[in-house]
Amino acid sequence: MKTYVMIPTYNERENIGKLIQEILNLKISDLHIVVVDDNSPDGTAEEVKKHAKVHPGVELLLRTTDRGRGSAGVAGFQYALDHNADYVVEMDADFSHHPRYIPAMLNALQDTDMVIGSRFVSGGRDVNRGIVRRMVTFLAGVYVRILLGLKINDVSSGYRCFKRKVLEDIQLGTMISTGPSIVSEVFYKAHVKGFAIREIPIEFEDRIHGETKLNYKILLKTLLMVWKFKQLHKKGKLFKR
Repeated sequence: MKTYVMIPTYNERENIGKLIQEILNLKISDLHIVVVDDNSPDGTAEEVKKHAKVHPGVELLLRTTDRGRGSAGVAGFQYALDHNADYVVEMDADFSHHPRYIPAMLNALQDTDMVIGSRFVSGGRDVNRGIVRRMVTFLAGVYVRILLGLKINDVSSGYRCFKRKVLEDIQLGTMISTGPSIVSEVFYKAHVKGFAIREIPIEFEDRIHGETKLNYKILLKTLLMVWKFKQLHKKGKLFKR
């Protein structure tokens, strides 16, 4: 089975080389890595190109016109589908999503449609984050779960593994998220389509290098987008653009 690990990046030069090497060290058969970079000014793309010259399975999707976590994720998913991926792993570049969990996620995917690396199931942990950020994450999670009816503990996890059919059926061309709300949009559309979703425990550790892209303005916009997804579904327009 052909597996693509899809990593959206913006200014992750300090992390991306080491992350690529750690993924390659897993020695997973027929595994490819696509880094979706939004033309980072810090030279992230150049770092990826260095590894691509040595490892044919490392690929770069450089975006010079669009920017944003949501549109980058959609572009990366579509790239993986266009290159005949059977499984797609989505993860961040900052080591908050450690590659050591990828084999367990792929193994769990054999019995379900989508796997989430979760902080909030037995065995999972949220490390090195302050009490305020933990509380914000908790309250936002309650809001998303209640509003969208999701039976998921970690609704903000961007560490996910998909079977091809999930990404095909949620209709990537209808995605409206350009930012972090893409996480909730994918969860909701997969839920509406009736796909089976399983969570496995991970230890989420806040980034050591680089700066977080999330702030309270972006968080508020994300929560408003979640409300919009619900309204679109009520109107029968969730899968229309």
